[in-house]
This record gives sequence, structure tokens and C-alpha cells, in this order.
Amino acid sequence: MSLARAMSADHADRTAPQPEQTALRDVLGRFATGVTVVSTGGAVPQGMTANSFTSVSLEPPLVLVCVNRRSAIHRTVLENKTFTISVLSADQEHLARYFADHSRPRGENEFSNVGWSPGPSTGAPILHGALCWLECSLAAAHDGGDHSIFTGTVLASGSRADCEALIFYRGGFHGRQPRPGQRQPHPGQPKAVPQ
Repeated sequence: MSLARAMSADHADRTAPQPEQTALRDVLGRFATGVTVVSTGGAVPQGMTANSFTSVSLEPPLVLVCVNRRSAIHRTVLENKTFTISVLSADQEHLARYFADHSRPRGENEFSNVGWSPGPSTGAPILHGALCWLECSLAAAHDGGDHSIFTGTVLASGSRADCEALIFYRGGFHGRQPRPGQRQPHPGQPKAVPQ
């Protein structure tokens, strides 16, 4: 199940899925995933929520993410040939919902109320408070039906040890929230990990 589709405000306006699609969506929704925000830089940064992300290879360092061909960010990733992945922490459900909401502000205002820093290699947004992040150059784009499978070469990455992951399972978010008295995550400026 596409996280963006599940969280989309206009999903109800779309044609109802065929029974086979509904059954398949239910089966696929039983696979728990992390939640990411894919972003790309340029004059006007763009972002989207995605849970179709995975590692591919350590040598060379490759990851992949699937992006709907009709999404605004799809064309921009192809043009810029770069993207970042911010893996969301358990306390960032609001960001997952924001970047999945098709009615969110676009253009210059899309990131105006979101804490982020430009990636050290590409300038694409890295979200403050993320569990971890990867900055990538586009290595390949493959046909994946109504999506493109973007493979990225990892240019820089970083992580935090003081938080839990946001999980998406069966159409809902799950994650352990900080316990009372537990140290709260500090958004901080991301730092590149030497390659």
C-alpha cells in the first residue's frame, strides 16, 4: 500500500480499487516498513512521504526508492539527478502526514514550516530530527509500472542513536513515543559521514 495514497485527502475521490487490488493492498499492508521523506533540491525544494525504500548494496553504496510517475517530485528528481532520504523518527508522524497531504503548500512555501538543512553534497533538504538520512545522486531509473524505481548512489549519510523509528503497518503509524523524563531528540545540524 502506498503511504501517500493511504494518507491522501483526495483518495476518497478516486475510483474504488477492484476487488483483486483491495486484497493485494491488504496483503502488502501487512509488511511493516519505516517511513521516509524523499526530497530534492533546486531553486524550490520538493518532498514526498514514501515507505517504498530499501538498501541495495554496500559496495557500491546504493539505495532505492519508488516514486509515482504522476507525482510532482518525479520529474524534478529526473532533472536534478539527486535526492535525499530522511528516515522519520517515532515523533515525526506529523511530517509523514504533511508530506503525504496533496493539499499542502507547494513551491517556496512547501518547506517554510519544516526544520531542514541543505545536504552537504547536493543541497537537497535533510529533515531535522530524522532517525537517519542519506544524500544520493541518481544512478538509474527503472520502470516499475505506475512508479519509477530510482536507484541512488549514497554520497553522504548520518544517523542518531537517541530515538526510535516511525513504522507504517496496515494503514497506520506505529512508534514508541519518548518516555517521561527521556532525553528529547535535538534536531541539530546533520553532519556528513565520511565515505
